[in-house]
Amino acid sequence: MIAIPAVDIREGACVQLVGGEYTKEKVRRPDPAEVVREWVAFGFQRVHIVDLDAATGRGNNRAVIRGILADAAAPMQVGGGVRDDDRFTELVDDGAEWVVVGTRAIDDFDWIADLAESHPGQVIVAADVRERRVVTQGWAKTTGRDIDDVVEELNDLPLAGLLVTAVHREGKMQGTDLPLMESVAESCRFPVIASGGITTMDDLRALQHRGAAGAVIGMALYTGVLDPRAVAEEFA
Repeated sequence: MIAIPAVDIREGACVQLVGGEYTKEKVRRPDPAEVVREWVAFGFQRVHIVDLDAATGRGNNRAVIRGILADAAAPMQVGGGVRDDDRFTELVDDGAEWVVVGTRAIDDFDWIADLAESHPGQVIVAADVRERRVVTQGWAKTTGRDIDDVVEELNDLPLAGLLVTAVHREGKMQGTDLPLMESVAESCRFPVIASGGITTMDDLRALQHRGAAGAVIGMALYTGVLDPRAVAEEFA
């Protein structure tokens, strides 16, 4: 399993939110590009970039992300507000190794199927989950769809992976939702990347044991609860 630091960008800064609430910001670093360089220097082999403003319809951080990708010393997976082919292509052209697609991938199966077939191995679908129900539009809208139904729908597509975020655990450092991640990993035909609430090395080991291929880590790294060198060494 690979550990992937999260760089969530809001209003040009690197932030960490609590519980998926846009207004509940706990960490703010003014230079996201510097943060990315720090994670790579610690030995991480992949970084997860999210444009929070684009995801929530509050604008975008495209110039900041373009600069990060131009300077990237490790592969990047980038998402947040990717809802058409042009934005997908733009991110790939800018240097993203994988593009993370959330809301429209959940709402428009025909579109995500065409995108995945056109770009096999480059699309990661993000399924943000609150108590097993998938939420979209920057965690603001509950779809009423169970995560199992979404997995079943996507399983035949040539995706690079499924990023499952336990929104109800996000930023709270209370441990991840292991039953959720285990059930998704068992039913998925492609790699599952877990996110939300990861706090300890034991959380990471438990996810690995339950079949997760990757783990996106945010708050625990930014607050120093997790030692980045130790994480990168064991889960590079």
